[in-house]
Amino acid sequence: MTPIRTVITGVSGRMGAMLTRLIRDNPEFVLHGGTDKPGSAAIGLDLGLAAHLAPLELSTVDSLDQVLGRAHVVIDFTTPEASVHHARQCAEAGVPLVVGSTGFSPEAKAAMAEAGKRIPLVMAPNMSVGVNLVIELAATLARRLGEDFDVEIVETHHRMKKDAPSGTAMRLAEELAKSLGRERDDICTSRVGQVGERPRKEIGVQSVRGGDVVGEHTVFFFGDGERVELTHRATSREQFGRGALRAAKWLVGKPAGLYDMTDVLGVK
Repeated sequence: MTPIRTVITGVSGRMGAMLTRLIRDNPEFVLHGGTDKPGSAAIGLDLGLAAHLAPLELSTVDSLDQVLGRAHVVIDFTTPEASVHHARQCAEAGVPLVVGSTGFSPEAKAAMAEAGKRIPLVMAPNMSVGVNLVIELAATLARRLGEDFDVEIVETHHRMKKDAPSGTAMRLAEELAKSLGRERDDICTSRVGQVGERPRKEIGVQSVRGGDVVGEHTVFFFGDGERVELTHRATSREQFGRGALRAAKWLVGKPAGLYDMTDVLGVK
C-alpha cells in the first residue's frame, strides 16, 4: 500500500510536533511537508528540527500552498482563523483536510462547511477515540434517563487553554440537547449572581483551568436520590494525534463533505 503523503501545519507547536513524530514513526504515512506561521523562527528550518526531532530532509515553509502538490491529506491543529485559511487553500487544491482546532465562531464554522462542499473534511473538537464514544454514550444515557434527571457538564484543562468552554464540552452539550429534544438556548455556560431556580431543561457547562491537565470531561445526571457520572480523562495528547491519523486514513478517497469523528468511528 502506498504511504499516505501527509502535510502538517504548525509543526513547531505542541500538537504539530507530536503529529510530525507520530507520522515519522508510522509506516502507513509519509511526511510530505510542514508549515509554520509566517514570521516564525521555524521557517526555513529542517522539518524535523522545527518539530524538535532529528532532521527529516524537508524544509518548513510559511504557506500551505507550497506543499499541497501531490499531497494526499493535510492535518491541521492551529487556530480557527488559520484553519479557515487552510481549508480554503485545500479546497482550491482538492486536498482532503483533518482539522482538530477548537474555538470556532459560527461564521468560521460556516466557512469550514463551505470548504466541505469541495473536499472531504473531518472537523472535530476532540480527535480522541474514547471521548467521542463517551459523547455517544452520554446521548444514549440522556435518552434512557429522561426528564427526571438534571444534566451538567464540567470540563477541566491546563492553564494555557485559550477557549472556554472547551469545544468538546460544547459538543457534549449540543448532543445531549439534541438527544433530549432541547434547544441551543437551553445550554448555560455561566451562572453569576441571583440566577434563580435552575430551569428544568437547562444543560449547564462549567470550565475549570489549572496546571497541566490535558483534558477531563464529566457529564453528571442528577436525579432525586441518585446520581450518574460519565467521565473521560485524557492523560496524554498522543491520543488526539492517534485519532487524527485514524481520521486521515479514513478520509482519503472519501467524497466531498463535512465529516466528524462519529463518521470516522462508524457510530453515527
